[in-house]
Amino acid sequence: MCGIWALFGYDANDVRQFTCAQTIAHRGPDNFRFENVSGLRSAKLAFHRLEVVGDVGGMQPMRLHQYPHLTLICNGEIYNCQKLKEEFGFNHETPSDCEVILHLYNKFGPEETSKYLDGVFAYVIVNTRDNTLLLSRDTYGVRPMFYFMTNNGMMGVCSEAKGLYDLLKKKNGEDKTKLLRVFPPAHSMVCDVIKNGKIAPATPKMFHSFPELPRHFMYQGVVLEKGESDDVIKKNIRTLMINAVEKRLMSSRRVGSLLSGGLDSSLVAAITAKKLRENGSKQPIQTFSIGMETSPDIVAARKVAEQIESEHHEVIFSPEEGLDAIEETIYALESYDVTTVRASIPMYLLSKYISQNTDTIVIMSGEGADELAQGYIYFYKQPTQEEGDVESRRLLSDLYLFDVLRTDRSTAAHGLEVRAPFLDHALTSYYLSLPAEKRAPSEGNIEKFLLRSAFDESDLIPSEILWRRKEAFSDGVASKRRSWFEILQEHIESRVSDDALAKAKETHPFHTPKTKEALYYRQIFESKFGPQLSKLIPYQWLPKWIEAVDPSARVLTHYQNDEA
Repeated sequence: MCGIWALFGYDANDVRQFTCAQTIAHRGPDNFRFENVSGLRSAKLAFHRLEVVGDVGGMQPMRLHQYPHLTLICNGEIYNCQKLKEEFGFNHETPSDCEVILHLYNKFGPEETSKYLDGVFAYVIVNTRDNTLLLSRDTYGVRPMFYFMTNNGMMGVCSEAKGLYDLLKKKNGEDKTKLLRVFPPAHSMVCDVIKNGKIAPATPKMFHSFPELPRHFMYQGVVLEKGESDDVIKKNIRTLMINAVEKRLMSSRRVGSLLSGGLDSSLVAAITAKKLRENGSKQPIQTFSIGMETSPDIVAARKVAEQIESEHHEVIFSPEEGLDAIEETIYALESYDVTTVRASIPMYLLSKYISQNTDTIVIMSGEGADELAQGYIYFYKQPTQEEGDVESRRLLSDLYLFDVLRTDRSTAAHGLEVRAPFLDHALTSYYLSLPAEKRAPSEGNIEKFLLRSAFDESDLIPSEILWRRKEAFSDGVASKRRSWFEILQEHIESRVSDDALAKAKETHPFHTPKTKEALYYRQIFESKFGPQLSKLIPYQWLPKWIEAVDPSARVLTHYQNDEA
C-alpha cells in the first residue's frame, strides 16, 4: 500500500502543493519523496511508501539508468513480475516488483503496458522524451486513483480525493471541485504534456483487462483439469483459489488475515496459514476479528482460528466506540454510502488495533467473493439465472465504488496493505466462464453453493463454518439481540429531524437521501468535502429485485438470523 500524488501545470510557488501531498501520508508511513520532474516546468510528483517488497532501492518516483526519460509512481503489487522478467529478459535494477511496468512500457508502449500485468495497480508514467503522460488502473480498482483536468491544462492525480481537494476549492471566486473524478478501473489514459508542463485534454480508454479464457487452460503456470463434470470444476476452483492466495504472499513484511468467521475470510485465512507453513514460516499467521459482546462472528472466527492454529486477536468494541468513529471513518472513506459506512466502522477500528498492537502489515481479505459467487442474500430472488449472472458481473465492475473502497481506505488509514485473492484474474475469469445455473444459489437457498462444495472435503475449515449461512453484517458483528443496524438507527434518530428528512430533496437534489441514516452520513461527508464531491458516489448500494430503501439484509423478507 502506497500513496501517489502528481500535479502538472500549476504555479511552482503555490504553497498548497506540498501540504496537499502530505494529506495521504497515512498510505505510506515508511518513506516520502516530493520532487520536480526534470525537464518539465510546473510538474511535481510525490510518493508515500509502505515498505512491503524490497528495500529502499524500490523507492519512487522511479527512474532507471536504461530509460532516464521515464519516471514512474505506482501504488500496486505486480504478482507476475518475475515471470515477465524471465519471459522478456528484462534487466532489473531494483528489487521492486513495480519496476517491470517501466520495462513493459519501453518494449510495448503505453497502450499495451497494463495488458501484461497480473496484479493490482494505479500508476503514472511521465515520458520526458515524447512529452507524454500515462495513467492506468487495475481491473477491479483494488488500488484507488482520482484525477482532475482543467480547461487551461492543469492536472492532478492522487490515491485519494483529499490530496487534490484543497487545490480545487474556491479561489478567486471559482469553485472547481466538481472537476475531481474517479479514474475508472481497467482503463488507461495517455495525455500530451505541452508548454510549461500543462496537459492536453484526453479521455480514459479501456484496456483488455483480462482475457475471456476457455474453461480448460494454463494461466501463469497453473494447469487446470479438462472436463465438464462437477468434480473437475470444483478441483479447478480449488486450484485457482489456492494459487490466488499464494501469489499474494509476496512480501518482506508479516502477512496476516482478517477473519470474520464467515465463509470467504475463513477460506482465505486457512489457505494463507497453510501456504505460509509450507513456505517455511516460523511464525504462525495472525488473524483478526472484531465484534461486540456475544457477537456470532467472534465465536465463529474463534473456531476457525483454533483449527488453522493462528495467533488470533479478538477486538471487542462497544456501541459508543463505534458511534464515536463515524466521523473519522467517513473522512477516511471519502464516501457516504450507507452500507459502506456501516461496514467500514468496525473494519476501521480493527485496522487501528492491528497497526498499534501487532507487526502485521499485509492483510488478506475475503473481499469480492459475494459479488463473484452470488453471495448476497437477495440473489435468492433473481428472476432467472441469466439475470443473476448479469447482476454478479455488474457488482464486480462497481466494487471500486463500494466494498473495495471500504477495504482500501479502512486499512490504508492505518498504514496497512489489504490483498483480495477472490479478485484474482484467473479465478474470476474461470468462475464467470461457468454456466450461470452452476453459480446461482442452490434450490435450498444456499448462497455460494458451488464455492462451498468445492472445499467440502478439503478440511481447511470446520464444516459448520463452511456451510454457515450468510448473516446480515449488523447481526454478525453485534449482539444478536441488538444489532449494529439498530444501534445506528437509535443514535441517528436524535440527530436528524423529521423536518430535515422531509426537505432532503431541496437540500440534496442529487442522489437525495431517503432515510435519516443516509442524510446523516451525507451531512458529515459534505462538512468534510463540500457538496460537489457527492457526485463521486453515483448511487446508493441497495439489493436488487425487491423494493428497498435500506441496504440491510434485515429488511429482506426472506432473511433469517438465529436469535439468542
